Amino acid sequence: MLVAVTPRTLPGQAPQITGADFDEFYYRHCCGEPYARTPEWLARFDALAAHIIARFQPASVLDAGCAIGLLVETLRARGVDAEGIDLSVHAISQVPAPLQPFCRCASVTAPLARRYDLIVCIEVLEHMNAADGEIAIANFCAHTDDVLFSSSPHDNREPTHVNVQPAEYWAEIFARYGLVRDLEFDGGFLAPWVVRFRRTGDPMARVVRAYERQHWDLVRKANEARAYSIEVQAQWAASERQADEARAAIAAAEHSVAALTAANTELRVMLGARDDTIAHMQRSWFWRVREWVRRGRKVRS
Repeated sequence: MLVAVTPRTLPGQAPQITGADFDEFYYRHCCGEPYARTPEWLARFDALAAHIIARFQPASVLDAGCAIGLLVETLRARGVDAEGIDLSVHAISQVPAPLQPFCRCASVTAPLARRYDLIVCIEVLEHMNAADGEIAIANFCAHTDDVLFSSSPHDNREPTHVNVQPAEYWAEIFARYGLVRDLEFDGGFLAPWVVRFRRTGDPMARVVRAYERQHWDLVRKANEARAYSIEVQAQWAASERQADEARAAIAAAEHSVAALTAANTELRVMLGARDDTIAHMQRSWFWRVREWVRRGRKVRS
């Protein structure tokens, strides 16, 4: 079930999403499964917190779009100075009392009060119009050198997803503000499109070199995969031809067996007719006379 969204802009423009759209109904019905502080959701966020600590080793983290504070809770339990902000009044109201000092209701476009070692923004900016999305990215880049970012590139089914974009769209905006993709980072533990954007300090020439290296590595792998696919298809075609030849040989053998069976049946019929003829002859008057004459000749000899 999807949340009903009332457009707040002119016809033909994306609806303006506000915190009121992310109410109790939204968290119950629009997150795939009810989004609440359950053991299952806590376990998922604890695993995410473990990945973040292992890969980023941050002392301070801001969860931009923290919802009910599960990532803040699991990071703080592991000793990280974690905070969270979210536009939804309902979500922030569900944050446990001990965590409320660290989670507040605010837009990710609002200026932040401090810098962070890492800002995490998971499935947030697709809920914002393009202009606000860029403001949020500029805000992140002004307060950290490291962003763990995820925004679904294809989920247009949800009405609050008003700014679904491909990965290169977000990469271009982050690059405008000095952060580029960490090409060695694999965010597959969270989603295939998760990206780490970093301020490297490298000159543009080195950044381009790194991008080119990965680009041509991917091109090489794609060409190898394509060549292997062609090879497999050729082997499959050869196997199909061999199978056709084998089926033809089997059909010919079956035809020969059928012909031999028919010939054998015909021969048996002929032999049966011969036996009947001999038996008839042996019962005839002529045969009895012939036998009498033959025996007489044998006695005289």
